[in-house]
Amino acid sequence: MLAPNLFMKTIAMGAEAVLSITKRDGERVLVKDRIRKGYRVPELDERIRKQRTKTEMRLLGRARRAGVQAPRVWDTRGSEIIMEWLEGPTIKECLNGMSKAKRLDAYEQIGRAAANLHKAGIMHGDLTTSNMILRKGVPEQLYVIDFGLSKTSHRIEDHAVDLFLLYEAIKAAHYRFLDEAWKSIIKAYKHNYTIAGQALERLGKIERRRRYRG
Repeated sequence: MLAPNLFMKTIAMGAEAVLSITKRDGERVLVKDRIRKGYRVPELDERIRKQRTKTEMRLLGRARRAGVQAPRVWDTRGSEIIMEWLEGPTIKECLNGMSKAKRLDAYEQIGRAAANLHKAGIMHGDLTTSNMILRKGVPEQLYVIDFGLSKTSHRIEDHAVDLFLLYEAIKAAHYRFLDEAWKSIIKAYKHNYTIAGQALERLGKIERRRRYRG
């Protein structure tokens, strides 16, 4: 259980949740609290937020068991998840300033994480460099965070959508390294996922659909 909130600092507020830092047994932890939606009936809103919290907790555990570096969940309380605090920048914040050697290592970790998620039947739902933290340490390890939009899925279409979102995120934030990054990520993805070819084929179809609509 958490100690009384003598220390509680909000660090981010999004459309779906508020993120705060507090302490548990003397250690910093992250608290994610899903925001109430005023347009929903209160009883329904509470049920939805609790269910989504349970789903996120379950998928975080499933991802970790599949070999994905993801935050440990310490506890849940209603619509709150209390989880491990990760010290380090997001990949979005640090990739453009890295040496080539560090970038290549990051790409390999990204591709492996995506492959392990998909092998485990998890669609992340928001697989972008904003949702990856390079945790300080030796070696530095890439953690995938924010499973709020994740779901259980073995559908190739869903895995391809994850890849499409990742590609678009790299294109938008790291365009100078797009070719370098994507080739390395896909190489690692293929190496770690036996049916990666099916997901990449479907990704090509998604890209063609988007171009046609545009």
